[in-house]
Amino acid sequence: MAEAPPFLRSALLPFAPTSEPGVAGSPPGGNRASLLKRCSTWLPATAVVACVGVALGFYGVSAADLALFSLYIALGVALPGLLWVRALYRGTPTLTEGLALGVTLGYALEVLTYIPARALGVPLLVLAWPISTYVLFLAVPRLRGHWKGAPGAGRTPLWWSWCTALIMIYLVVWSAVNVFRTQALTWPAIGTSFIDMPFHLALAGELKHHMPPMVPTVTGEPLVYHWFVYAHVAAASWVTGVEPLVLLFRLAILPMLAALIVVLGMVGRRITHSYAGALAGLASTVLITAPSLYLGEAGGVFTWKAVQSWSSPTQTFGALFFAPIVLLLIDLLGRKPQPRGRWVLLGILLVAVMGAKASYLPLLMAGLVAVVLVEAVRWFALPRRPLVALGLTAACLLFAQCVLFGGARQGILIDPLAIIRLTLRSMTGLEVGAEFSPAVTIGVALLCVLCGVITWCGIFGLVGRPHLLVRPVVVLVLSMSAAGLGAALVLGHPHQSEGYFLQASYPYLAMVAVYGLMLIVRRARVGFGAMAGAAGVGVVAVYAIRTLCGVRIPLDPGQDGIILFLPYLALLGVVLLAVVVLRVARQSRLRTCALVICMVTAAGTPAAWFARVMPGTFRTPVAAVQNPAVQNSNGTTPPQTIPEGAMTAGRWLRAHSAVDDLIATNVHCRMGFENPCDSRAFWATALSERRVLVEGWAYTVTNMDSWRPGEVVETRPFWDRDRLQANDAVFLAPSAEAVRRLRDDYGVRWLFVDERRMSPGANLGAVADLQLRAGDYAVYRLPAPGR
Repeated sequence: MAEAPPFLRSALLPFAPTSEPGVAGSPPGGNRASLLKRCSTWLPATAVVACVGVALGFYGVSAADLALFSLYIALGVALPGLLWVRALYRGTPTLTEGLALGVTLGYALEVLTYIPARALGVPLLVLAWPISTYVLFLAVPRLRGHWKGAPGAGRTPLWWSWCTALIMIYLVVWSAVNVFRTQALTWPAIGTSFIDMPFHLALAGELKHHMPPMVPTVTGEPLVYHWFVYAHVAAASWVTGVEPLVLLFRLAILPMLAALIVVLGMVGRRITHSYAGALAGLASTVLITAPSLYLGEAGGVFTWKAVQSWSSPTQTFGALFFAPIVLLLIDLLGRKPQPRGRWVLLGILLVAVMGAKASYLPLLMAGLVAVVLVEAVRWFALPRRPLVALGLTAACLLFAQCVLFGGARQGILIDPLAIIRLTLRSMTGLEVGAEFSPAVTIGVALLCVLCGVITWCGIFGLVGRPHLLVRPVVVLVLSMSAAGLGAALVLGHPHQSEGYFLQASYPYLAMVAVYGLMLIVRRARVGFGAMAGAAGVGVVAVYAIRTLCGVRIPLDPGQDGIILFLPYLALLGVVLLAVVVLRVARQSRLRTCALVICMVTAAGTPAAWFARVMPGTFRTPVAAVQNPAVQNSNGTTPPQTIPEGAMTAGRWLRAHSAVDDLIATNVHCRMGFENPCDSRAFWATALSERRVLVEGWAYTVTNMDSWRPGEVVETRPFWDRDRLQANDAVFLAPSAEAVRRLRDDYGVRWLFVDERRMSPGANLGAVADLQLRAGDYAVYRLPAPGR
């Protein structure tokens, strides 16, 4: 570890203990220097922990929950994972890097242990893997040394530790502002959460009580989804006793983000051979945004999502597993001998990403196929290691599609430029079904590609170095990116999930772009001042183009769609002008190219962020709690869209029913969106952790695979009319026959009732036993047969 800088040593000097005068063997300043070194080592981590504690405490997480979860992650995930990483990975990673890899491997082994443990009905058996790890590493002499780590473990510069810590602190603050502040833990505020959060919570409850999992909101429907992250939440809840709600809304994602940042930093250093390059790549990854040159809120392909996400925990979990896969492949695809344990790690992580976010696998296959072809041409022989990696990836993809997902297409279909048409609708304000000319559609598709070229134009710095362009990692990343772009432009999905293919390679594209930029700047001998000047021109150019062109989206009625291309034509003009000016100034071609790449790179993500904070340029509302006074599609405002008592009733039902009891509810539509019915209603399942006969069906495989372009998948009717009629008859016209049919034909035991939706005069208490009434909600038990 590098020595603390002078200003830090001076600041800590008054707190350092001094040696006792006159005591032999106590050299002056020795203890003080040792203390300073220890403080400088742990201060970055301490700052992160303090920030996490303050943020979580402020937003409703108790000290007990935080302590229990932290203890479980440390002793049940990270430490046993670290021991296996040291045994299998070998090498000399630092303690922080080893812990990050250990957390990732620990998550994988936790989930893979929890699956059989839950299937056997003994969920706490998930602790078998950390306990057996400790026993094994204490009992086997050859493994005991891994408690101390490798003697030649590398050391991290202090500035790098602080930069990594600051990125983590940024993510904690970002989480607090954008998630914790808007996603409450108590009712009724929690009812205004992001639409998908109750769905995630319902799946966590399903994985807590059942294996194999099914869709809990429509009984009998297979769960065709990436569900490993919910298995982790379930396992953590069983071990710690912390509510799945608190885990999902506050705790679970934070250690994933911390480990992801560290592993991505390792990948960045492998690619760029530089701490500075890795830092630039990390910053680009975390702060990534599309270089939109419009005023207003862009959508579709102009709304890039960063790798970190709370609203899509599957995305974050998958990204965490994929990062060490890329790290391992960088080593395994090289020419140097590698420990066999790394192949074991690769296999485990591929299985983990298969169930965490399987959309990474086809992209990885495309990248590995390209590596095999390039290596075969380069060395005139089939490369064995890339072929082995390709075989492992193909096996996992085949298992995922045929077994885990049952061959379902999950709403994905061939629909070229579907995401572009969506983008055009958001930019022009036209309704669903509006037709656009092929020229405009193709033009916006080219703008999508251009945005990527702008952000990652540093890759062009590799063009003059063919031997670097064919590096396996460069071929892998560029091929994955091309495959992701192709998938996003060719496929269609009702929720634009084809965009996940596009964003999967963002972190690694950023690293390769930084690598290319560093190389061309060095070759051209461009100084820091010249680089900063070129970058400043790029930022100012973007700000000026936004202001002077003034193209605001969505466009006003009657405006020609061709105006959408004006800002990008202006940017092209600025680039050409810069080339002319530099050539007139007698700059060499190489130096001109380097400075233009610096300028265009700055016109990407940095300028996009800069323009958002400049007054009067890009005003977007700060994320806030959704307004409960929403309107129905017919323009009327419901008197109260967040009913009282839902959480109380749901929690009572969870406490007093068996885990296999089936519930019926009269809530099928999202609160306030009943006409037409938006079937994204999941609160009954989420709060009770019980399966429901029919609640919300929007995300079921039956509904998704029946969708066709032009339809709104959320408002499609339920496909089983007999079941829905039998379900609703109890609430609309209560009778002994309706109760008998629900109980005997469908196995329902409980009714979870929003009494505002009951028919006037309906007396449900005459045919079912009232157990609880809380605000607008009530819980009834169906009578036993013969009553």
